[in-house]
Amino acid sequence: MCGIVGYIGKRDAYPVLIQGLHRLEYRGYDSSGVAMISNTGELNVYKAKGKVEALEHFAQSKDLNGKIGIAHTRWATHGEPNDINAHPHCSQSGKFALVHNGTIENYNVLKVALLKHGYSFVSETDTEVVVQLIEYIQDTNNCSLFDAVREAMKQIVGAYAIAVIDRDNPDQIIAARQSSPLVIGVGDDEYFLASDATPIIEYTNKVVYLNDGEIAVINRGEKLHVFKIKGETETSINITELKMSIEELEKGGYPHFMLKEIFEQPKTLADCISGRITSDGKKVVLSGVICNKEKFLNANRIIIVACGTSWHAGLIGKHLFEDFCRIPVEVEYASEFRYRNPVVTDKDVLIALSQSGETADTLAALELAKKSGAFVFGICNVIGSSIPRATDSGCYIHVGPEIGVASTKAFTGQVTVLAMMSILIGQMKGTIDKATFEKVAADIRRVPKLIKEIFKMDSQIKDLAKIFTYARNFLYLGRGYNYPAALEGALKLKEISYIHAEGYPAAEMKHGTIALIDDEMPTVVIAIKDNVYEKTLSNIQQVKARNGRVIAIVTEGDDVVSKLVDYTIEVPEISECLTPLLTSIPLQLLAYYIAVNKGRNVDQPRNLAKSVTVE
Repeated sequence: MCGIVGYIGKRDAYPVLIQGLHRLEYRGYDSSGVAMISNTGELNVYKAKGKVEALEHFAQSKDLNGKIGIAHTRWATHGEPNDINAHPHCSQSGKFALVHNGTIENYNVLKVALLKHGYSFVSETDTEVVVQLIEYIQDTNNCSLFDAVREAMKQIVGAYAIAVIDRDNPDQIIAARQSSPLVIGVGDDEYFLASDATPIIEYTNKVVYLNDGEIAVINRGEKLHVFKIKGETETSINITELKMSIEELEKGGYPHFMLKEIFEQPKTLADCISGRITSDGKKVVLSGVICNKEKFLNANRIIIVACGTSWHAGLIGKHLFEDFCRIPVEVEYASEFRYRNPVVTDKDVLIALSQSGETADTLAALELAKKSGAFVFGICNVIGSSIPRATDSGCYIHVGPEIGVASTKAFTGQVTVLAMMSILIGQMKGTIDKATFEKVAADIRRVPKLIKEIFKMDSQIKDLAKIFTYARNFLYLGRGYNYPAALEGALKLKEISYIHAEGYPAAEMKHGTIALIDDEMPTVVIAIKDNVYEKTLSNIQQVKARNGRVIAIVTEGDDVVSKLVDYTIEVPEISECLTPLLTSIPLQLLAYYIAVNKGRNVDQPRNLAKSVTVE
């Protein structure tokens, strides 16, 4: 969940580290810090509670020279956010500095042992235990930093990505990972280190993704060396070329990344679809599915594991696969699936959904399924991330970097890929007729254009948001394909505005939730013309009978719902299975404008981080 940056080379390290922290601030913004070895051999560590700008302010009068350093932006797990608990952490002698992303499960046991050996601790973090352990091992065994780090990693239980520097050796960084991402950028006689590629791309497009259980020796001016933590042999290095650009990491004139990413969706979905549906709409080309055709054709069941917004996309996927492929589907929270004793066989296909490709619970869930013999298919956005490398096959959504913590374009990208997969597998199985296949395929191609049409109502939605900015609670209702869209709409609102919001299947409202409805409880109802349209009208009338105020998302031209409700937002007509791709857009905008009206930081909402790489 935290963000790590490192640099060693010919540049001044501080500007690289600070810029990198800004790029990674979406991963955590409780506190931040830097550690650098100065040109005179001093280990300078500067830390500050709050966002990276607080660190910049604190450090502006300090000694910032040096060509090597590590930095960190924190999302707190062990210990409250403050200057002391901020990373980097130093060893007792002040010789080593370390940054860490992850959770050390046995840190208490290690801490007790180190206390007995005379070590003292200044922070409440599990991370400080790691750097003290490294120093203890080196002092006890009179070994190199590399050997000390490797031995320490063997004793640690949990997830980690770490980077360590030694005051006495300003020409080396040691890095290691287990179940937490770490990327090394390879430049011209320089190396960059980060939790993901966003801080690296402006310096080099060549990166090495460390795998689980690997440790890297990064020496100034020398070749990169990577070893297994448990083993003596050096591993081969695979240098990958990044495809992102700096422009994708900037706001591009928008006040927030979230708004930019909402308005990018026509382009990002066009990129997601490009080359995957033929121009005549008669063929879907997804090589990860086609090359593993028999796995899908012979599947007894599909299990979709995901978290948060990806879980909502998975619920839509369930409808799609059951409608078009006639395969039973279960959608599981990865955090629950991994700790149950689920029945998984070699006849199951598990689909792991994750924007970042680094979600810790989803990674653990897919590993569990693999051990049971299931075929594991990944749907991710970040190329080269852990989930794509751990799965048997998969598909990227290709929507570009998503910086805003509240997911928007990744959600629609995931649903688009699931839609293409479902009609392709249905075609291979013979469970979807030709006319339906071609109609849905053609409509998928229309989605980017139709979203542009919805954007014409931006000012209307902005004005509507003003009316409901100070509501204390919201209810979102939907049915069928749009029940998950209601869940997603509610999640967006509570994530960024901090208004309590709940999504429900519209018919379930009368089994308890209807007791909450009054004239102070706005209800958003997705009431598009689908096979349960008449039922949804009845649900709206039940809300209005209790003086509820209703905002309805309706099909363009519908003049029936408008007579029942207080406000309507129209979306174009499309195949029912694709309606969530359209109905989710006004819900994203409504949440955004309400949050802005309330003065919230929509890109970095409190207590949240973009990539949940810890439990």
